[in-house]
Amino acid sequence: MIDPSFTLWLLAVALGTSALGGMLGMASGIFIVPVLTTFGHVEIHQAVGASLVSVIACSCGGAAPFLRNRLTNVRLAVVLEVATTLGALTGVLLAGMLPVSFLYFLFAVILFVSAQQMLIRRRVQMIAGDEGCRWASALNLHASYPDRELGHDVAYRIARLPVGMGLMYGAGLVSALLGIGSGVLKIPAMDTGMRLPIKVSSGTSNFMIGVTAAASAVAYFMEGRIVPSVAAPVAIGSFAGAVLGAHMLIRVPSGKLRVFFVAVLVLLGIQMLLSGAGVHVF
Repeated sequence: MIDPSFTLWLLAVALGTSALGGMLGMASGIFIVPVLTTFGHVEIHQAVGASLVSVIACSCGGAAPFLRNRLTNVRLAVVLEVATTLGALTGVLLAGMLPVSFLYFLFAVILFVSAQQMLIRRRVQMIAGDEGCRWASALNLHASYPDRELGHDVAYRIARLPVGMGLMYGAGLVSALLGIGSGVLKIPAMDTGMRLPIKVSSGTSNFMIGVTAAASAVAYFMEGRIVPSVAAPVAIGSFAGAVLGAHMLIRVPSGKLRVFFVAVLVLLGIQMLLSGAGVHVF
């Protein structure tokens, strides 16, 4: 029999974590899986299955506001998703060959470096003759987005597309090895590697994580690891939270959003260091 109080708790957890994830453009699974397993005592595979459903709901919920406000570069997302998928497939093949503790420490280092790079990130004047810009121009990836702080549209040009593709491959690889969402790595890659505005990075990442999670969710569903009594309230709460998070992102100044995301990266990096050392806080 389904416990109504537990269902309400799942709704609240999904709403909160998805609002945070939706605002940052990253998968809520990196937050919701530890919460479900630690405080809800949900079996890990069921938690991951619910997390995948949550990611899809987050992507769908945040898609409309992001697209309506032109914060999602769909053409760029499709191009980058190719590299991310290849990286994820490589990660699946390499799974089990590297010590888990090493992977946690590696991921922590990546998070700290990403946080440091994002913290010093400033508006960069794009160079028309840059190699990355030529690749992006050939694929017609440059675009613009409305900036509420400035009160007008801001055009942006994508730099170093090959570098971005390489970073996306690495994001997919690491995320597959650790079994986590790659949104936490995609945004720094787009922000620092390709010089995208932080809000465009978040909007585009939100679009990409849903595509990636859909394939994994099918596999989990076929294996019977998606439990309706857990996944259903998580999906409902995640959808509502993602809509809320998307509207929050649109209104939050870019500078504050960047600092907030850096803080999340540092906290996640500390969590990964503790996990690699075998230290469990709860």
